Amino acid sequence: MNLVMTMISISIALSLILAVVSFWLPMITPDHEKLSPYECGFDPMGSARLPFSLRFFLVAILFLLFDLEIALLLPLPWADQLSDPLLAFTWACMILILLTLGLAYEWIQGGLEWAE
Repeated sequence: MNLVMTMISISIALSLILAVVSFWLPMITPDHEKLSPYECGFDPMGSARLPFSLRFFLVAILFLLFDLEIALLLPLPWADQLSDPLLAFTWACMILILLTLGLAYEWIQGGLEWAE
């Protein structure tokens, strides 16, 4: 029981210390940028009718696509316990090849360039 109480008291103390530091540290030198709300690169006080950058949208969608590929590859380490692990490895390789070809296509088409 002593070990459990020690672990609980250490975790509570560490949580309190981190919470105090996280509130205290940003207040050391506040400036205009830290005090302004962050609106994804847009001026929050400007017009809401400004055109949206299509390149930003395309790069965000590409990031989501390549980030979601991890969810498809997560079962791969457990595939060696299947009766035919080569099949799971083949599917994983096909997914990676398809995503690599898609990335190469976007790169060649200039979809990853921020400026024209």
